[in-house]
Amino acid sequence: MGDAKRVRSVAVVGAGAAGAITAAALKAENYFERIQVFERRETPGGTWIFDSDPKPSLAIRPGRLPPDVDPPLEIPKELPQVTAPNRQERFSKTPIYNSLTTNVPDIAMCFSDRRFAYGPFAPHYVPRQYVENYFSQHKTDDLLVLNTTVEDITKLKDPSPSSSSSSSQNQNGRERWQLTLRKYDPARHVDVWWQETFDAVILANGHYSVPYIPHVPGLEEYIQKFPGRVMHSKYYRSPLPYAGKRVLVVGNSASGHDLTAELVSAAALPVLQSRRTPSRWDGAAPPPGIAWKPVIRSYLPASGRILFADGTHADDVDVVVYCTGYKTSFPFWDGERGENGGPLWDYGADKLARAYWHTFFRDHATLGIVGLPRALTFRSFEYQAIALARLFSGRNAAPLPPDAEQERWERDRLDRVRRRGTKFHDVQWETGETFEWLEGLFRIAGLGTLKGDGRVPPALTEELIWAVEHVRKYPEPGKGGEGYDNEESGDAERDVVVSGEIEKAGAARDGDWVLVERQHKDLLAFI
Repeated sequence: MGDAKRVRSVAVVGAGAAGAITAAALKAENYFERIQVFERRETPGGTWIFDSDPKPSLAIRPGRLPPDVDPPLEIPKELPQVTAPNRQERFSKTPIYNSLTTNVPDIAMCFSDRRFAYGPFAPHYVPRQYVENYFSQHKTDDLLVLNTTVEDITKLKDPSPSSSSSSSQNQNGRERWQLTLRKYDPARHVDVWWQETFDAVILANGHYSVPYIPHVPGLEEYIQKFPGRVMHSKYYRSPLPYAGKRVLVVGNSASGHDLTAELVSAAALPVLQSRRTPSRWDGAAPPPGIAWKPVIRSYLPASGRILFADGTHADDVDVVVYCTGYKTSFPFWDGERGENGGPLWDYGADKLARAYWHTFFRDHATLGIVGLPRALTFRSFEYQAIALARLFSGRNAAPLPPDAEQERWERDRLDRVRRRGTKFHDVQWETGETFEWLEGLFRIAGLGTLKGDGRVPPALTEELIWAVEHVRKYPEPGKGGEGYDNEESGDAERDVVVSGEIEKAGAARDGDWVLVERQHKDLLAFI
């Protein structure tokens, strides 16, 4: 990379796990002159920050996407500027509930140079502490700019008179990025606005902020008729507020599984759970206190009845909890501004727009993203961060392929996931995609310098692979567990690891984690 195109300053958006490892990787290069990590919360931690009071549930708008529900703020015409505090919802609160634990074995979830305090499945405050400490352990805490929201990212137009209108670089042939920033000053109760310019930007802002509830016939009228009855799991914390109430949980991924099981201890029984398909941990029959229902066909606001796809119905439901996930949001990106050249996210295809390897952007050589794919959280972030740090420092071992090849990768992958019925950014373990993806990042990054500058992508060790394939948070049908038969061996006993020791199934207790001998398709589907 020539002097004119060198990246010397990098902005990182977000100080969660992705931001923590990105800051560490950038600093380890011992190359960049300025690195700053902008975080809108008061502390690092990202989605693992626990908000005991998430504020009242926001107005529910079924089927609406982030461009509608999480629009950008209006930026003052002149900057710097001091304004009254923002009142528009920014979805900064997290979805952590009281009993949440991690669901990936700690050896695979933590970064390669630090383990969690304990595991394999730690309570939510352990990863939060881990992320916060990671900044101080790597002496990147001085790079943090807290309580600061990135409200706009704009690629600057080329000021050179000889440049073509399509150029996205400045007169030195180098991309530049202007960030518009807003910092809340609690001492004065004001927002302070200003702008800064960087050579490169890495997005590490996560994708568990803007809750999504799908459109269902009659749902909007039902919400109007029964205000407060429908909520998203983002605002759930404990089963206690639902004591004695008739509850319907919609969804059976990780949060749907946890909330349904937990509500049995307080809600009126049975707790209803609407499932589109069985999950990996569902057996032939529901656990005690739970009744399975198919997808909801429609709501009848006049009577309050909820109709299901099999023709059955539910009356007198007090609470409907949607555990239907989140939609990725980039409210700071205006595709029409400057040289941004279009949106970052294609909501029709549910994927990054014109991106490569879930990490790089074809239209923006100095823009990257860390933490998006559903893969080995947090470990996969490390590979992405190192590859981007190496690329921006000009020390990458292998170049990115030509634009035509990157475009072909995107097109082929889109065709493949549509045939399989999976999501574009779901990187599956069982098919070998995880290994292929991480190896690609490994090859781009290569080794550090002879003097020791730069992190080296970690090895995907046999110990880590074994943990992913054998250590489970939940018992699974066919591999033992109370109430299940082992269909493969005919032996109802299973081995359970309790506090690091192997015991027989009869000694299992709530919260134990399970050893299995058989691999299951898409082992990381619960992430």
